[in-house]
Amino acid sequence: MKKIGILFGWERSFPNAFVERINAKQVKGISAEPVNIAKVQQGAPVDYAVIVDRISQDVPFYRAYLKNAALTGTAVINNPFWWSADEKFFNNALAVHVGVPVPKTVILPSKDRPDDTKAESFSNLAFPLDWEGMFNYIGFPAFMKPFAGGGWKHVYKLDTVQDFFAKYNETGQLVMLLQEAIEFDSYFRCYCIGGKHVRIMHYEPRNPHHLRYAAHHNVSAELLQEIETYTIRLCQALGYDFNTVEFAVRDGVPYAIDFCNPAPDAEVGSVGQENFDWVVETAANYAIERAQAHTDGHNNLTWGTFMQDAVGGKMPTSDGTGNKKKKQPKAAK
Repeated sequence: MKKIGILFGWERSFPNAFVERINAKQVKGISAEPVNIAKVQQGAPVDYAVIVDRISQDVPFYRAYLKNAALTGTAVINNPFWWSADEKFFNNALAVHVGVPVPKTVILPSKDRPDDTKAESFSNLAFPLDWEGMFNYIGFPAFMKPFAGGGWKHVYKLDTVQDFFAKYNETGQLVMLLQEAIEFDSYFRCYCIGGKHVRIMHYEPRNPHHLRYAAHHNVSAELLQEIETYTIRLCQALGYDFNTVEFAVRDGVPYAIDFCNPAPDAEVGSVGQENFDWVVETAANYAIERAQAHTDGHNNLTWGTFMQDAVGGKMPTSDGTGNKKKKQPKAAK
């Protein structure tokens, strides 16, 4: 019997429905349950062919458990090694190389020095930074947000240079991104499962949280197809089995705004019943697929095309391969 486990925190509707849906399918040799951890021994395999991870970003103990499980053959969704290394600034940099439009973005050193450092620790950092060059590149209005993490925490909309410095002074030891504000005509949030299954959800981030999915944007089928193509390209490059990608559409161009969401909200009260049913069914089918493909004692993780190409010394390109680099499509002005 190959077991599929789900590792989760406070959420209830998605994990419970996921387990129930897999078991209801009665696939021969496959069962599902919440992960149960009683002991973690180095190099020892765990009793799961597949584990879906919904919480290790907040619990370092769980992340260590999952790396050990992956080392001994468990297919962990998402790859805990890559998830540990990834962050939003690299996401944007990779998007540029694979031909997906993104807002102009720079990364900023933390306003306050990290613990256990002193002024001499920053001998290679220019003082002052080229603030004028950054402001000219990004323009205003702009957004400032942490380069790692999510949930709309510590996100600032900035209208002037003075506004920037006032808010930057509040950020402490956080490493921040300064990003062009895309004044959008429509907005979409897309589930991507298995690097191939996409659910495009109309979304309005300016609405109160409980009404953000209560939106409908009148756009062309061609634009939706472009969004789906970009979603798959990004998730395959990054190697995420379960992710959401957000797009802000300005003048017909879909800009990828946020696509480092490897444990995206999937609670029925947030995403609505139709989206919830889709993600439960698709995630259940994909987990079964991974369990059936699982080989004991082998590396059963997903590695993105960026990592695969890097092994051969190739650079990512606009078609998601390591072939000759193509130019990024020009965004509409």
